[in-house]
Amino acid sequence: MPNKTERPWDCLSAGLIVADFVTTPISHLPASGQLVLTDRIDFAIGGCAANVATDLAKLDRKVAVVGRVGNDLPGHGVCERLKSAGVDVGWASVLPDVATSSTLIVNVAGEDRRFIHALGANQRFDAAELTDEILAKTRVLAIGGYCLMSDLTAERVADLFRRARRQGVLTTLDVVLPGPGDYEKSLRPVLPETDVFLPNSDEAAHICGTKDVRRQVQTFLDWGVRTAVVTCGGAGTVAGTSDGLIEVPAFQTEFVDGTGSGDAFVAGFIDGWLDGASLKNCLVRGAALGASCVRATGATVGVFRRDELQGFLRQYAPTALAEQA
Repeated sequence: MPNKTERPWDCLSAGLIVADFVTTPISHLPASGQLVLTDRIDFAIGGCAANVATDLAKLDRKVAVVGRVGNDLPGHGVCERLKSAGVDVGWASVLPDVATSSTLIVNVAGEDRRFIHALGANQRFDAAELTDEILAKTRVLAIGGYCLMSDLTAERVADLFRRARRQGVLTTLDVVLPGPGDYEKSLRPVLPETDVFLPNSDEAAHICGTKDVRRQVQTFLDWGVRTAVVTCGGAGTVAGTSDGLIEVPAFQTEFVDGTGSGDAFVAGFIDGWLDGASLKNCLVRGAALGASCVRATGATVGVFRRDELQGFLRQYAPTALAEQA
């Protein structure tokens, strides 16, 4: 088995690649036939896999994104932005007969975001290109957007994660849920092969049928995951392993747009793991990167670079760096 120094990628980030169209905050949602002005509508990288890859690249990690885009302007635009951010897009397949997945994100002052999404090319992603040979070249395999890609079945993810773990690869899983549903059948076969599961508390409530975050964490542990991490926005994070629960508060910062904050948390968590940090300090690093994300419009624009993250942690969470000294 190759050791970490022989692996060209720190992370393969696989799953959703999306072209985001994000409004700066508007005063209110328009009524039927009404026009409401916004200062700007930005075109941005979106989708869990693309966001995590971009955020890790901003931390100087070697990362590739694996997924599907269409042969259209949004698809080419997203790939160009990913390349400019330092992400290897060689595994982002361009499909000639389907549009790139896109999301319109409407920000209303003082309210949570609204999303309008076109599934597009992501529906064709089945991870077939992730052979054992490819898996042996990474330290982490992160699946982002599970449950929103119809071709990425539970059987395929379970097999993929099983093969990855045989190669000594850390497996992480994040979900995107279109609404209430029976998600247990999608997760039961997968979580026993998953090292870290990272839903937010709303997603976990849909899955478990309870808003009690500690019960959510315990449910996922009972279903076989090694580490369950449930993010709760401004209320912090609750994580659990067989050794018990850990709670980490959120960092308080100026809030502009929450788009991508969960993906930034995942990237921060992975970054900590790559450095050999403890679970608690992986959570702290995730919380710091998530807090940096919400300061600007778009999923990746405000996310800290390496020096900014280190400076933030030195000021607000010095113990998160102490173990690296």
